[in-house]
Amino acid sequence: MIEFFTEPWDHVFMQRAFLVVLMSGVVCGVIGSHVALRGMAFIGDAVAHAVFPGIAIAFVLHTSLVVGGIVAGLITALSVAVFSQNRRLKEDTVIGVFFAAAFGLGIVVMSTAPGYGGSLESFLFGSVLGIGNGDVVTVAIAGAVLLLITGALHKEFVTVGLDRETAHSVGLPIFWLDMALYAMVTIAIVISIQAVGNILVLALLITPAACARLLTDRIGRMMLIAPLIGAFSGLVGLYLSYAFNLAAGGLIVLTATAVFIACWVFAPRHGLLKFAQVRKESHAHN
Repeated sequence: MIEFFTEPWDHVFMQRAFLVVLMSGVVCGVIGSHVALRGMAFIGDAVAHAVFPGIAIAFVLHTSLVVGGIVAGLITALSVAVFSQNRRLKEDTVIGVFFAAAFGLGIVVMSTAPGYGGSLESFLFGSVLGIGNGDVVTVAIAGAVLLLITGALHKEFVTVGLDRETAHSVGLPIFWLDMALYAMVTIAIVISIQAVGNILVLALLITPAACARLLTDRIGRMMLIAPLIGAFSGLVGLYLSYAFNLAAGGLIVLTATAVFIACWVFAPRHGLLKFAQVRKESHAHN
């Protein structure tokens, strides 16, 4: 049993993988809490599609994947903001058009690279075991910056998330706070894609936050619980991947999903069992 926990740490590639999934889990847990608070899960899915062409172009040009993904995500978000000014189209319709186009562009760009099939697969499904030292440093720096900004703007984000009218009446710059959150979601997704892949990254952003939402009514606690669940899911998924030689990204997401189901059933105030108990007591009183 002890060997199960210690053996993976004997390998340098596993040490790097553990560091990245821990950092990605923490960052996505914190940022995802704000996304869940606003009920904006679709933003995470949309951004995951939007960053893909930037990552693909950066890969082909052998430049920073993080920078490429961030630039592409922000350009696409700006395009959506501009085209959404036509009130004949709802914002979610414009998002569907541009983010599908962005993903298609990414696939086309990837097809220009020699041996793109394997590279495309690693982008879609993650390649956490192939992460280099430079990637670890990049994730650490970007993650630290995100956490610092989140801490600095925490009250403003929460105010806008809970009541936009109140936020507007007290003079908060709602548009710029929205743009800041979109940018932070973009960066969180870009640094996590290597761990779980483009297709699964939404789960790392949303599922831990959804678990925390079931476990507590307090925003401060939610911001602590979500990153802990994200980090826990990353560690357990990676251990299972090493032990059974299965896809790390998929196991990380499945672990987070298992935690969500457990929370949905057993959460002390909002779980299924508690709901059934309250209904039973209510019927007994009647």
